[in-house]
Amino acid sequence: MRTRGEYLAMALEFGDAYTDTPFHDDNWVLVRHRHNKKTYAFTFEREGNLWVNLKLPADWGAFFRSVYPSVLPAYHMNKEHWSSVILDGSIPDGEIVRMTEMSFQLTE
Repeated sequence: MRTRGEYLAMALEFGDAYTDTPFHDDNWVLVRHRHNKKTYAFTFEREGNLWVNLKLPADWGAFFRSVYPSVLPAYHMNKEHWSSVILDGSIPDGEIVRMTEMSFQLTE
């Protein structure tokens, strides 16, 4: 999973969600819960790759960062609760889905 279209299609499958561009910058496309408007995925292009900021339990965020070099403390967000996932092909799709599902559940 490397394109924004692929990622957004997957992220929207978790429930009643929608995409939003609240920053008036087409580079930032968010995925939000419809019922509470909370964002569970921030997508943006940086350094030639698609990046996704996801909310993860602190222990899981630390775990994913230790396993995958492409998971970093979140760009422009709380570094303890949010992680940036660089979709450069180095993380299995199943793990990206798993992290997105965690973020979805934490923001419900």
